[in-house]
Amino acid sequence: MSTQAAKSTAVLITGASSGIGLALAQYYVNKGFAVIACGRNAKALQSIIGATPLSFDITDNAQVKAAAEQLSQLLRQHDWKLQQVILNAGSCEYIDNALRFDSALFARVINTNVVAMGYCLEHFLPLVGQGGQLGLMSSSATYIPFPRAEAYGASKAAISYLGRSLRVDLAQHDIGVSVICPGFVKTPLTDKNDFAMPMQISAQQAAVAIFKGMQTQRKEIHFPGKFTWLLKLASLLPESLLVSLLAKK
Repeated sequence: MSTQAAKSTAVLITGASSGIGLALAQYYVNKGFAVIACGRNAKALQSIIGATPLSFDITDNAQVKAAAEQLSQLLRQHDWKLQQVILNAGSCEYIDNALRFDSALFARVINTNVVAMGYCLEHFLPLVGQGGQLGLMSSSATYIPFPRAEAYGASKAAISYLGRSLRVDLAQHDIGVSVICPGFVKTPLTDKNDFAMPMQISAQQAAVAIFKGMQTQRKEIHFPGKFTWLLKLASLLPESLLVSLLAKK
């Protein structure tokens, strides 16, 4: 894509105040795209030089609707075409004791990672032009059943299916859908993890992989390759063997 074409192409990224979203927003800006950086932390968004900040809470449908109205005005004002929407924002919490299943925690994760994505799709998707690309942040955690990941894994599995189904229904509108499945990426969210994270990469490396995948309209963007392909191979093992390997001894 030429520099001139990039400048007229708008990319909306949620969860851009930190982690992968922040790295993505900065990377797209550096590539010459018009970037609408979204998140709750307005101050953090304003620090992304060259991006247009749009502050709102994805879990509040009214706020998402208002943000979409602002976005529509921005697109008209600058004569931008919204060609990519990357719904990256999300959270991660773990179920520490399955016998005392924390339904409140489960609801929080599902609400933030799945229901809120529905709000974003409702209000932002109608603004995407033909030939556009939608990116939904899932996880490589969906490939095999990780311990304590009942809430997080279930939410990301829902996103993966959502993306595949949307791909079918949006084909007639010439809008592609990429399901993004990262391995371990160093972010403020993963910094809280209390377990080993093999083959962890930086948020900047993740941003490059996502950018390349979105530009080529890959159906599934998974990285780092060595790690995600190992998980895909592991998913072919019998469930009983996976349980014996992953269950707490």
